[in-house]
Amino acid sequence: MAIGADRDEIATWARVAVERGVDRYPDGLTYAVPASLGVLSPGERVIVPLGRGDTPTPGYVIESTGSPGLDPATVKPVLRRDDTAPALPRDLVDLARWISGYYMAPLGVSLAAMMPAAVRRGVGRIERRMIDLAPGAPTASGLTAKQRRLVEVLQEMAPTQRPVEAMALADLAGVRTRGPIERLVGRGVLLETRRTTIEAAWSARALHETVPEQLTEAQATAVERIGSVLEAGMSTHVLWGVTASGKTEVYIQLIMRVLDRGGVAMVLVPEIALTPQTGGRLIARFPSHRVAILHSALTASQRHQQWARCASGEADIVLGARSAVFAPIPIDRLGLVVVDEEHDGSYKQDRQPRYHGRDVAIRRAQVAGCPIILGSATPSLETWHNATRRGVSTLHRLPERVPGMRLPRVHVVDFAQERALRSDRRIHLLGPTLESAMRHTLDAGGQALLLLNRRGFANYITCPSSRCGWFMTCDHCDVTTVYHRHRGLPSGGYVRCHHCLTEQRLPAACPECGGRIVTFGLGTQRVEAELVRKFPQLVVGRTLLRVDSDTMQRGADFHEALDDFAAGTVRVLVGTQMIAKGLDFPGVRLVGVVDADTAINLPDFRASERTFQLVSQVSGRCGRGQDPGVAIVQTFNPSLDAIRLAAAHDYERFADLELQARQRCGLPPVTRMARIVLQDADHARGVAAAGRLAESLRGLDPAGGLRLEGPAPCPIARIADRHRTQLELFAPEAGLLQGVLAGARNRGLLRGRGVLVDVDPIALL
Repeated sequence: MAIGADRDEIATWARVAVERGVDRYPDGLTYAVPASLGVLSPGERVIVPLGRGDTPTPGYVIESTGSPGLDPATVKPVLRRDDTAPALPRDLVDLARWISGYYMAPLGVSLAAMMPAAVRRGVGRIERRMIDLAPGAPTASGLTAKQRRLVEVLQEMAPTQRPVEAMALADLAGVRTRGPIERLVGRGVLLETRRTTIEAAWSARALHETVPEQLTEAQATAVERIGSVLEAGMSTHVLWGVTASGKTEVYIQLIMRVLDRGGVAMVLVPEIALTPQTGGRLIARFPSHRVAILHSALTASQRHQQWARCASGEADIVLGARSAVFAPIPIDRLGLVVVDEEHDGSYKQDRQPRYHGRDVAIRRAQVAGCPIILGSATPSLETWHNATRRGVSTLHRLPERVPGMRLPRVHVVDFAQERALRSDRRIHLLGPTLESAMRHTLDAGGQALLLLNRRGFANYITCPSSRCGWFMTCDHCDVTTVYHRHRGLPSGGYVRCHHCLTEQRLPAACPECGGRIVTFGLGTQRVEAELVRKFPQLVVGRTLLRVDSDTMQRGADFHEALDDFAAGTVRVLVGTQMIAKGLDFPGVRLVGVVDADTAINLPDFRASERTFQLVSQVSGRCGRGQDPGVAIVQTFNPSLDAIRLAAAHDYERFADLELQARQRCGLPPVTRMARIVLQDADHARGVAAAGRLAESLRGLDPAGGLRLEGPAPCPIARIADRHRTQLELFAPEAGLLQGVLAGARNRGLLRGRGVLVDVDPIALL
């Protein structure tokens, strides 16, 4: 039975977006607000009844309205305010509405993304009893010795030291119980107040940061050009500079100017792994300012504490990964937004709302009316296209490394020829060139980074018999499984699907013919094992560390690994793409790309761009000390433009060629794109639904400006027992694409758990 509201009890009405994947009402649901609740403001979190069972459900007030012409008896009332969660600022509510509309996501889910779960639950919030001398207190006569001592302690304290927590006061006065304090409060001698604080164990260390004696000419030009428009409203700036060209110093100089004006700067980085170094630099350069750090590796109470500092205006600099773009910075104080390594795919959220952190940051800067800087040595083609072809942003160049640093020598080696040089039949992931360079580097006391963007030990498990031909695939997905070594298991390891995360033991024998099985392919574990075999001086966990999502599961793991590498204790880091960007260690003399081809053959038009970025970025990790360093790139495709031009540090030539290819094929960034994936346990039913949706979408575009490809199976056609069919939509400009998608949304065509909409997708598997 629905809950109705008495007409006489109604104070106002409110539209509320519930925290559910409900997209039937994109602008929220209307609820009656009882007079007892007063006026509800946009951003407040409330509890409302939802559905036939009137399930109490949290949601956010979108706006309060006058009478919408509804009968109060038929409208459900707001049940109560959610006092555990603070209200969202109005500008974040508006930002959530934009995200919901642009990315076709439920509004309640978009609002929920604005506030960490720890903040919603009030984790770490402590209410303290604070004691002070009562103003105009009665004469303190007839007091016991303990009571007099309590009053004396407070009188001796400076006004800035009061009020003081009750138990702290008792300790200072040598009183063991609260009784004397309670009696003084009761007599009106002492005044008790309540103070809510958020506590968290927190440590943030400053790095030793070398301040350059002077900026390079290119740095100074960029600082002056951007600095001249800091107060001129919103403007977008692309800071393109080769690795180690001093982009961070440009950020710092501009942040100084913002802080001098009393503003707040927001700095986004793509990976949690980059936060310790970037945070340490900011803390070192701004010791008198508070730096709030926000990312998912913090404990729940730490996230709440840092978020609250942003909301209260205590934070002068806000640093974090993708979700830090939602930090509740007072809108009138946000003076600069920086998106470092803006090209990185980690800025794209892979669950609803599927927003891109860089693009949301641009929108946030527009609302705040402040400049935004997009920095990278390998800008995304979208950003480069906007700066060089469309003219919607200003390009600033840092073409050379800072004095004392030289670009590394990059050697591209043909791995097919390298393998032919081996006389034994063993599998070697390090060819002779890379192995020799490793030996020379270790003997000379240097450090090395080895990149392989693939986890595990082997990604192909098969029966070697030509008469059998069995190979192991996931029972629930159309992909091969990956073997991970684990000493604690009888079989020596386990098999995992990296898509549905199903795990099982490595089979002892071929299930088809009963023969032995073998593991082929490569992964970071296999590189680690080969290094130990070839270089006995390396000890796993001490002088050799593997850095991937299997080993770096906590935020502290990243901190410790980077600290040990910076100290020189660790000689070699082997890892996935998380070691390919942003890290700055002067002791690195060698970078090895074990296999540059891991992404190049994927069925994704961005494969070439990603390969260029990965090779270029990881190569830039060396040569940051006195030694220029060397990077060795192993590949079976040495003539590919992505690899050849990355080795030559020629981003502009690569971008020009790639944009020409995208223009010929009508692909982003020349066009705008959305991808719709329909998932269904029944393959035929899913294909039929995709066909009907395709016809409906064509009907929403009578002028024929939209290009629709599909229905077609996704490159990975089945994940977790759900068959996947895709539609790809291309339009010459965003307005047409958004119009068609909005029309489909309003007609209910994009609803359902099996329908996934990704606007501006960056991954197509």
